[in-house]
Amino acid sequence: MTNPSSPADHAVGRPTPVTNATQLQRPSGMPVHKYRPYEAVDIPDRTWPDNRITVAPRWLSTDLRDGNQALIDPMSPARKREMFDLLVRMGYKEIEVGFPSSGETDFAFVRSIIEEGAIPEDVTISVLTQAREELIERTVESLRGARRATVHLYNATAPTFRRVVFRGSKEQVKQIAVDGTRLVMEYADKILGDETIFGYQYSPEIFTDTELDFALEVCEAVCDVWQPEEGREIILNLPATVERSTPSTHADRFEWMARNLSRREHVCLSAHPHNDRGTAVAAAELAIMAGADRIEGCLFGQGERTGNVDLVTLGMNLFSQGVDPQIDFSQIDEIRRTSEYCNQMEIHPRHPYAGDLVYTAFSGSHQDAIKKGFDAMQAEATAAGKTVDDIEWAVPYLPIDPKDVGRSYEAVIRVNSQSGKGGIAYVLKNDHKLELPRRMQIEFSRIIQEKTDAEGGEVTPAAIWSAFQDEYLPNPHNPWGRIQVRNGQTTTDKDGVDTLTVEAEVDGAETVLVGTGNGPISAFFDALQGIDVDARLLDYQEHTMSEGASSLAASYIECAIGDKVLWGIGIDANTTRASLKAVVSAVNRAGR
Repeated sequence: MTNPSSPADHAVGRPTPVTNATQLQRPSGMPVHKYRPYEAVDIPDRTWPDNRITVAPRWLSTDLRDGNQALIDPMSPARKREMFDLLVRMGYKEIEVGFPSSGETDFAFVRSIIEEGAIPEDVTISVLTQAREELIERTVESLRGARRATVHLYNATAPTFRRVVFRGSKEQVKQIAVDGTRLVMEYADKILGDETIFGYQYSPEIFTDTELDFALEVCEAVCDVWQPEEGREIILNLPATVERSTPSTHADRFEWMARNLSRREHVCLSAHPHNDRGTAVAAAELAIMAGADRIEGCLFGQGERTGNVDLVTLGMNLFSQGVDPQIDFSQIDEIRRTSEYCNQMEIHPRHPYAGDLVYTAFSGSHQDAIKKGFDAMQAEATAAGKTVDDIEWAVPYLPIDPKDVGRSYEAVIRVNSQSGKGGIAYVLKNDHKLELPRRMQIEFSRIIQEKTDAEGGEVTPAAIWSAFQDEYLPNPHNPWGRIQVRNGQTTTDKDGVDTLTVEAEVDGAETVLVGTGNGPISAFFDALQGIDVDARLLDYQEHTMSEGASSLAASYIECAIGDKVLWGIGIDANTTRASLKAVVSAVNRAGR
């Protein structure tokens, strides 16, 4: 006979219909036949998956060109200058400042920052141009007198553009790039003086849709004209003008180009990801692993369609891995506000690192873990004789310390109907230095839960504190019940028995309560018997709330009062008075 309690019997549970074979999705009905999968790269010995990012890449901000072109209402000169100054303060050393041949506004802006001396000596400005002679001349003219400047020339190389837009052959498209490069060099020699350190950047636009061998052929032809060598770099930018592939395929294309460029040591290989598939950040990081030297993008991903790659997220991702991004994000709210002013577009509340809610937990289990994480870090730092800033960050659900980007802790935990005791306890500890015992946390969280269920929405820290005062502390706006303590005095007889004499107000009348016991708290419970209060002590905890001359103590008392179990709290400079007030707090709550 089989043993009914054997493990084998219990291993068989009830059958379930939820399996891979039964949970089949139905066809969507969408016209998928119109689209084809992106072509893979034949690079079986790829090396990038084993690489790690250990240093920051070079950064180029295109906020004043890509970001500006993407706006419904392009930046005014004042907003453009505000953005430029922000980028300089943050530490960007390469900034694309406009498309000078596109109109007088961009041309005038470039001239203004040069003539007004707004460009630090170690900052290189970049300007974009198409490969047409009159546009190239106008573009180079905008740079007259600049200390460090780069002209960025581009032409589309993808098959669809060759066939539909230009109606030209590969040779004709390559010649556009070659002729444009030669014209940039000629006009730079003619217009720019020796005071200008001049550089050149070329982009085979729509690189993501261009055949790799043709993209390489065009880049090599451009290099043949520019002749990169030691001290004469060329920037080859490979833009994901439209993001079309997985980030892994994007990385494959970069590794292939990096391997096959003939003068790689004199080339700055630059990535310019867009976010059409929502994976621009991943594509940029994998491109760095695959050999990219520089990343071009915009703050918060501003840019055409779904945007350019987000430089804030990229930089902060490095920071969170212990890699210095070499860009200062320590005042992220100022960066966000300035960006919103310049672009006239709001940053989403869930935007990585900068959104209003990204360091906020509403979930009770998350709040509890965060609170315990803060407590554990403080204990670890104290034990090591260090500050929390000197040890490794390890708080659940928070990849970085919000304080490192200028955020306070007060918004980390916010309370709504999904919250639990941990979040409420965190608010009281962080804002009011009250470390509630666990069972008291549970008791008060039920009170807040009733409030959120009745009113809905979020409960602010101020509302939590108001509810706590109303429930536990003397409050002029909430008249108390039976007892208020004035002063108490304890004497001890020769047998060690304490006698407590308390001046109090009971039921509106001044009264003196007297009781005996082993210590003032025990004596106070005895004194309460004289006014027909049957109360028993279940738990007692206390802690200091502050140090120095104005030090306060908080006492927490759990009492059994009749058929109720309730907590009370007392706060006072004197620990004995604080404990007596805690008992009164619980007794008065029982009498409501």
